[in-house]
Amino acid sequence: MSFGFGLDQLLADERRLAQLRTLSVGLVAHPASVTSVLQPSADALLAAGVNLVRLFGPQHGMRGDKQDNMIESEDYVDPLHEIPVLSLYGQYRRPTPEMLSGLDVILFDLQDIGCRIYTYITTLRYFMEACAQDSIEMWILDRPNPAGRPIDGLLLESGQESFVGVDSLPCRHGLTTGELAQWFNTRLVMPADITVITMTEYVINENPGYGWPSHRQPWINPSPNASSLNMARCFPGTVLIEGTNLSEGRGTTTPLELMGAPDFPTADILQLLAEKAPQLSQGTILRPCNFEPAFQKHSSMICSGIQFHTQLPSYRHQDFQPYALIATLLKLLRNLRPDYELWRYHDYEYETERIPIDVINGGPWLRHWIDDPDRDLPELYQAIELARQSWSSTRQDYLLY
Repeated sequence: MSFGFGLDQLLADERRLAQLRTLSVGLVAHPASVTSVLQPSADALLAAGVNLVRLFGPQHGMRGDKQDNMIESEDYVDPLHEIPVLSLYGQYRRPTPEMLSGLDVILFDLQDIGCRIYTYITTLRYFMEACAQDSIEMWILDRPNPAGRPIDGLLLESGQESFVGVDSLPCRHGLTTGELAQWFNTRLVMPADITVITMTEYVINENPGYGWPSHRQPWINPSPNASSLNMARCFPGTVLIEGTNLSEGRGTTTPLELMGAPDFPTADILQLLAEKAPQLSQGTILRPCNFEPAFQKHSSMICSGIQFHTQLPSYRHQDFQPYALIATLLKLLRNLRPDYELWRYHDYEYETERIPIDVINGGPWLRHWIDDPDRDLPELYQAIELARQSWSSTRQDYLLY
């Protein structure tokens, strides 16, 4: 048996297909929702006779055409299949009873990238809550976690929930969408009626993909800036840069794989990292670089910065800690230049009262630690290790692979 997505297993299961031919079915999907031979999920399901009557698009749209945060999608009718496509990143981010009216089953088929901040798992949770309320079955068609099993980052602090932090997860959680759905269901006051359709021949710690079956499946962007496996590995750390005045590479061909600014002291920061935390560069390469964003932060300005490389023969997946690495680099910058205007102040993912870095991190702990000159690097690493131990124990019962 060869590798197959959950979608492939559903399409091979005549018993389940027979059910779906007699029910009213909704599908949550985006451009990376494809079979192992790259057929879009909606096309494949309709070709199999599934009674697909409604489509739902998450952030960035079902077509993946919306570039940035808080760029909303409109409802429309799919021109090929003449099926309504409803946006879950516009007027509504939670599915309403009207959106779900008349449906018997929701098929959830979003490719995630293994980070709490990536909003597709929030959409998963919102659908589970809504389906539980309306007694609608939900089938999760499982897909790989390209960040693999390692855990990194702090747990979301109580009361700090948001669209980029739906529950008390660490930044890099190490679960597939189906595994997360099982855990989410234990957190709901009213559990949903869920079925997880698992993948076949998926080995989550297998070289060379370490979570993504790179020798079997090509990479398809699940969102416009998720342009490579390298980005998925780096994102649990580089997403923190969105809360700063540094560029995370939006507006370049390698978004969220680098960091920098016109006045970023690259050489000094790399020297400090080598002295203070050399373990964080093990198994990866941090390359000094220059780049000029075409849009977003520092648009049309030459930036000095660092690019992070993981797709190398020397890559050591278990040693790469993107959250700890980026948090350390921000701390080193603050220590080197105490007056640097590091934090951004603007609305972020519909949060207007909290600053972006606190929303992204799931609480103010990281910002307070970075800004306090009396707090040191070991304090961060101890906090991350405590979070890792706690989450490792919590998630154990939900592992499917």
